[in-house]
Amino acid sequence: MTCPLCTTENTPLQSTPVPGGPADASVDICATCADPQTPPDHFRALASTMWSDDPALQVLAARTLKRLDTDWVRDLADQLYLDDETQAWADNAPQDTAHKDSNGVPLSTGDTVVLIKDLNVKGAGFTAKRGTAVHKISLVADNAAHIEGRVEGQRIVILTEFVKKRG
Repeated sequence: MTCPLCTTENTPLQSTPVPGGPADASVDICATCADPQTPPDHFRALASTMWSDDPALQVLAARTLKRLDTDWVRDLADQLYLDDETQAWADNAPQDTAHKDSNGVPLSTGDTVVLIKDLNVKGAGFTAKRGTAVHKISLVADNAAHIEGRVEGQRIVILTEFVKKRG
């Protein structure tokens, strides 16, 4: 198969979600393109692939150009034109966060998580049961291992290692 982002041929492709737009939007790309540590020169084919008719691929190309920092990349980024809807999607990239659930999935403010074990809530006199959904969490800014949320009407701090993000 050919990677639609870098045009490398005969490589296995993996489905990569393109968040911020339609819920099921994804692009099948090679593992090299999916790796954030890949050097910018790997993406030289973006000069042609960024003009794809697929909006998800356009957004992925725009976001890739935005995160790379070389002269030729900036030139391509200046040339790229997206319609208003696709540009809004490209600009709606989720922020990278150090907050991750027990499976390593990034957490964002407003997410819903589920407790994966019973937790004794100190000072509140109750146990938050495994399987309890915690809606609209907040991230603790100075500690990536902590989130805040309401359980049984009380606002509590929860360790991220004891939660799983709900889809």
